[in-house]
Amino acid sequence: MSRVVVVSGSGRFADPWHPFPATSAALAGIAHELGHEVVIDEDVAHRLTDAGDADLLVLNLGNPEEPDADEDERIRAGLTAHLAAGRPVLAVHSSVTAVPLTGATTEPFGGYWHRGVTMHPEYGEAWVLAAAPSELTAGIAAFALADERYSFMEVDADVVPLLQHEHDGLLHPLLWEWSAGRGRIVVDLLGHDAASYEAPEHRAILARAITSLLAP
Repeated sequence: MSRVVVVSGSGRFADPWHPFPATSAALAGIAHELGHEVVIDEDVAHRLTDAGDADLLVLNLGNPEEPDADEDERIRAGLTAHLAAGRPVLAVHSSVTAVPLTGATTEPFGGYWHRGVTMHPEYGEAWVLAAAPSELTAGIAAFALADERYSFMEVDADVVPLLQHEHDGLLHPLLWEWSAGRGRIVVDLLGHDAASYEAPEHRAILARAITSLLAP
C-alpha cells in the first residue's frame, strides 16, 4: 500500500471555475479503490514545499491571481526535490495553468497553459480519441464525457500524446507521460468537474496511471 496525497486547490490556489473539493474527492476515491492510503491536503504551499512521506502527489489546483515570489520559489524547489528523489506526480487539468509550479515553462510537466494562446471550447460533451499506444489507454479507442478540452497548449516537442481531441481542424493532446529528474509524471488535462470522473473510461485511465506511477 502506498501513500497518495491529493493536493487540492484552496486559498490562492482556488479559483471561481473549478470545484476542487469535488474533483479532489473523486481522484482520492479512485486511488482508495486501488487499495492505497489517501490524504487530501488543501494546504498547497506547505505540502508542495515539503511533500513529506507522499509516495505519489496528485496535483489538482489552480493558478493564483497574484504571485508570491518567495512562496512560489519554495514550491518549485519542493516539487523539484520530490521529483529528484524519484517520486512521481499525477498533474490534473488546471494544475498546468499554475505559474508557481511551471514558471510559465514546459517544465516540469512537459507543457503548460500559455496565456493568450491556450484556450478551451465551451464546456460540454467532449469526444476524446486515443493517440499513441500505451498501457494507460489500452483497449480504449475513443470515449465521450462532459469536460473542458484544453487546446493550443504549449508542449515540449518530445511530448507524445496518449489521448487527444480535435478542435479547429487540429489535434490537441489531453494525456501524456513525462519525466523530470528521476521522477515520472502523468499529465491529464481532463477533469474540470466531478462529471468528468463519472466516465468509466476516464476513471480506468486514471487508475492505470496511478498504478503505473507507483510501480517499482
